[in-house]
Amino acid sequence: MKYLLLMSILFSSVIVSMGQTKNPLENVLITSKNGKTQVLTKENGELHVNVSPKDVLKFKAAGMVRYSDFGAKGDGKTDDIDAIAATHAFANQQGLMVRSDEDVTYYISGKERTAVIQTYTDFGTAAFIIDDTEVQNRNASIFIVSSSLQPFTPEGIVTLKRNQKKLKVVIPGTCLITVIDSNQKRYIRFGLNQNNGSPQTDIFVVDENGNVDMNAPIIWDFDKITEITALPIDEKVLKITGGRFTTIANKAESKYTYYRRNIAVRRSNVDIEGLEHRISSEGDHGAPYRGFIDIKDCAYVAVRNTILTGHKTYRTIGTAGKPVSMGTYDLSVNRALNVSFENCSQTNDINDRTYWGVLASNYSKNLIYDNCILSRFDAHMGVANATIRNSTLGHMGINAIGCGTLTVENTTVNGRSFINLRSDYGSTWEGEVIIRNCVFVPSGGKPSSVHLIGGSNSGQHDFGYTCFMPDRITVETLHIDDSHHPEDYQGPAIFANFNPKMTDHSYVENFPNVKTKKVILKDVTTESGKALRISDNLFLFKDVKVIIE
Repeated sequence: MKYLLLMSILFSSVIVSMGQTKNPLENVLITSKNGKTQVLTKENGELHVNVSPKDVLKFKAAGMVRYSDFGAKGDGKTDDIDAIAATHAFANQQGLMVRSDEDVTYYISGKERTAVIQTYTDFGTAAFIIDDTEVQNRNASIFIVSSSLQPFTPEGIVTLKRNQKKLKVVIPGTCLITVIDSNQKRYIRFGLNQNNGSPQTDIFVVDENGNVDMNAPIIWDFDKITEITALPIDEKVLKITGGRFTTIANKAESKYTYYRRNIAVRRSNVDIEGLEHRISSEGDHGAPYRGFIDIKDCAYVAVRNTILTGHKTYRTIGTAGKPVSMGTYDLSVNRALNVSFENCSQTNDINDRTYWGVLASNYSKNLIYDNCILSRFDAHMGVANATIRNSTLGHMGINAIGCGTLTVENTTVNGRSFINLRSDYGSTWEGEVIIRNCVFVPSGGKPSSVHLIGGSNSGQHDFGYTCFMPDRITVETLHIDDSHHPEDYQGPAIFANFNPKMTDHSYVENFPNVKTKKVILKDVTTESGKALRISDNLFLFKDVKVIIE
C-alpha cells in the first residue's frame, strides 16, 4: 500500500492515494474552499471532495464526521459509496472518528470504489446493502482497514532457520515480517483441486532489536529468500463497531472467480465488534466468495459478537477435470497472526449441508475460536497453533493441517470426524492435539462410521514437506454420541483408516508419513456403550502406544 500526501496544510489541496502496485484503491482530491461541502466524481474515477472552512472547523470540534455530512442519502436506493469513501478519506486526513447515521440504509452499487478506514468507525444501527448483481471489479473491497505506516524491505536478511530467535536487523519498531522463497514449493495439493504447490511462505513478529516473538515462531528453513517485507505494527487498537450488512449475491457463472466485495483488514491491532452480515438472493448458480471479513497480512485482530452467514454451495469442474464443490466463505484469514473470533455465530443452520463452511485460513498462526457457533473451522495451507473452546462446530467440523498445538476444549463437534486432518494436504499435524471436556456427535447424529482423527495419506504423493500424524494425542473427558450408528458398527475409533493399502510390511511409502507415538485417554464415554478402538487398520497403527488413565 502506498500513500501520497502532496500537501499537508489544512486549507489547501490534498491528494491522498492508496493502493497496490497495479490497482489503486483510493484516489481522492480534498480541498477546503469557500462554498458548500460536496463530493464530485471525475471521468477518471477520482473523487473531488471540497470541505468548506466552516465545516472543517465544525467537524474538528465534534471530533467526528457522518456519511450524511458528505452527501450520503441513506434511503436504500441512492448509491452512497462515493460519499462513504469521501467521508473516510477526510476522516483519515484529519484523524476524526466516522459514525454512521442512525437507522438508515446505505445502498452500495457494483461501482469500483473502496473506502479506506484508518480511524475509529462506528457503523452503529445503519444497514448497508451491497449489490453484487452487476460488479465492475469483483476484487475491489468495499472497505479496507489499513495502516498509515509504510511497509519496507529490511536489509541484511538472506537466510532464516526454523525456530530462529533473533534476526541481525535494526528496525524502527515492532514489525510483521513476511518472507517468501519462490524456489521452494510447499502445499502441493492432492485430489480434485490438485496443483503444483505454493511458494514457501512464513510470517512472524520481530521487535526493534530483532527478537522474534516465539509464540508464533518461524516454521521453515529459508536457505534463500526471494522476497521479504516488514510492515510496522500500529500500537493503538483501531475499533470498528456495529453495522448490519446484506450482500445481494452475484449471479455469475459457477467457477473459481472469487468475489472480494468485503471488509478487508490489512492493519494490525484491529477490533471488530457487533457487526452482522447476511446474504440474500442466492440462486441456482453463482461465483464463490473469499470472505466478507477478510483478514490478511496483519496481527492481533479480534472479531467479537459478530453474526455471519454461510454461503450456498455451488459446483464446478476442478483442476483434475471432475466436478467439485467450491469453497465459499464469510470469514477468511491469510498470512495473519494472533487472530481470534469471540462470541460469533451464523444466521443459517450450522448443520445444513447446502451451505459451505464459514471460515478458510492459510499461512496463519495462533487462531482462536471462543464461544462460537459456526459451521466450520478450517486451515488449508497450514496453521501454527490453534485453539477452539466453549464452541459448537457444525457439519464441516474442524479441518486443519499444520504444526504446534491444536487444542479443543468445552466444545461440541458435529463433523464426520472430531478433527479432520485434510487429506488434500497430506493430513499432516506436526505437534500435539489436546481434546478436553468435549462432546462429539458424528455427522450431526446421522448413521456413520465414527473416528476421532480423520484423514488419509497413501505415502505416494510429494506434498512439499514430510507429513506427520500428531506426535501425541491427549483426550480427557469426551462423550461420543454414537446412538445413531450403522448395523455393522464396531464402535468408535481413534484413527480413520489413513491408508487402506498399507496392511503389512510389503507396502512401501515413497514419502513416509510419520505416525503418532502416544495417545492418552481419560474418561472417554460413548452413547452406544461400545469401547473406543484404535482403528480399522491395526497394522498401520501397531506402534502407537495407547495409555488409558
